[in-house]
Amino acid sequence: MAQVRLLVGTRKGAFVITSDGKRSDWKIEGPHFAGWEIYHMKGSPLDPNRIYASQSSGWFGQVVQRSDDGGKTWAPVGNKFAYEGVPGTHQWYDGTPHPWEFKRVWHIEPSLTNADEVYAGVEDAAMFHSTDAGQNWTELAGLRTHTTGSAWSPGAGGMCLHTVVIDPKNPKRMVIAISAAGAFRTDDGGATWKPINRGLRSQYIPDPEAAVGHCVHHIAAHPSRPDVLFMQKHWDVMRSDDAGENWREVSGDLPTDFGFVIDVHAHQPETIYVVPIKSDSEHFVHEGKLRVFRSRTGGNEWEPLGKGLPDRDCYVNVLRDAMSVDRLEDCGIYFGTTGGQVYASPDSGETWQAIVRDLPAVLSVEAQTLS
Repeated sequence: MAQVRLLVGTRKGAFVITSDGKRSDWKIEGPHFAGWEIYHMKGSPLDPNRIYASQSSGWFGQVVQRSDDGGKTWAPVGNKFAYEGVPGTHQWYDGTPHPWEFKRVWHIEPSLTNADEVYAGVEDAAMFHSTDAGQNWTELAGLRTHTTGSAWSPGAGGMCLHTVVIDPKNPKRMVIAISAAGAFRTDDGGATWKPINRGLRSQYIPDPEAAVGHCVHHIAAHPSRPDVLFMQKHWDVMRSDDAGENWREVSGDLPTDFGFVIDVHAHQPETIYVVPIKSDSEHFVHEGKLRVFRSRTGGNEWEPLGKGLPDRDCYVNVLRDAMSVDRLEDCGIYFGTTGGQVYASPDSGETWQAIVRDLPAVLSVEAQTLS
C-alpha cells in the first residue's frame, strides 16, 4: 500500500510524519535537531531514503543535514557556501550599498534526474549547486552577478532565494524567486539568468513596473505543464502561460490577495490553492477564520475550503514553503501554521483534520508519496 511521508521543518526542530494511503492515522517522529530552526526539508524524487534538511542557528550558523534512511538517522554534509569572486554589494533597505553576506539556506531542491545532484537557495540571495549529495557546493554565480544584482534589496524577512522550480521536461530550465528582487529563469542549467517579471506591479517600490525589485513570495507549477506558473506575490496572485515571460493577475474574488503560499493539485493542473492573510502588516488569516481557497479554473474564481478548520479566533499564518501535495489518486493537501498545527486533507481540500496541534511554528511542509 502507498505511504505518505511529511517532512516538517519548524522553529525548534524537524519532524517526520507518516501515514498509509488512507491518511487518517499519523505517526509523528521527532524532534530531530531539537532547538534549531529547520528552514526547509526536501526528499529526493529518485531515492525515497534520501532527505536533506537546512538547519540554522544564530549561535552556531548554518548546517545542511542529510539522511539516507528516510529520516531515521542524519549526518551533516558539506556546509561551506562561499560566494564566487568579488562579492560586491546589493541595496540595503534604505537604498544604500550593502555587502553580500551568507546567512542561511532557505530552500533545498534535489535534482529530478540525478540522485546525487541538489540545489540550494540561500540568503543573501544566491543559488548553489552540489553534484555529490551535498558534500561540496559551488555557487551558480551568473545569478548573483547578473547586471541587476546590485539593485536587489531585502524583503522584511531578508533577501532570500526561497523558491526553486525545475522543469521536468527540460532540467536545464529552472525558475527561482527572490524576496525582494522578483523571479528569474535560467535555460542553461544556471550559467545565465534573466528576470521574468513583466506584468508584475508593486506599489511600494519607486518604479511599480520595474524589471526587478518585486517581492515574490512563492511560485508553483504542475509537472505536466511547466510553462504554466502560478505566483503568490506581496499582494496579487499571478499566472504566466509562457514560462514567466508575461504575467497576469488572477486574484479574482479572493477576500484578500496577500499571502505567502501557493500550490497546484497533483492531477488537475488548473486547480490551485492559496491561503489569504489579512495584510502585509497583519500576518494572520482573514477575519480570524482559517480557510484554504481553491480555484478550479487556474485563478479568478475562488472557493473557500474550511470543513474541519478553525472558523473563529484564529490568528495564524502559513509561510511560503508550508504547503505541499501528495501524488495519490485522490490528491492530499497539507499545510502547517505559525501556531504549530499541521493540517491534512485526503480529498483535495474538501475536509481537513489536524495531524498535530502543538509543534513549534511551522516553516515548511513537504509531502513524499512512497510505494
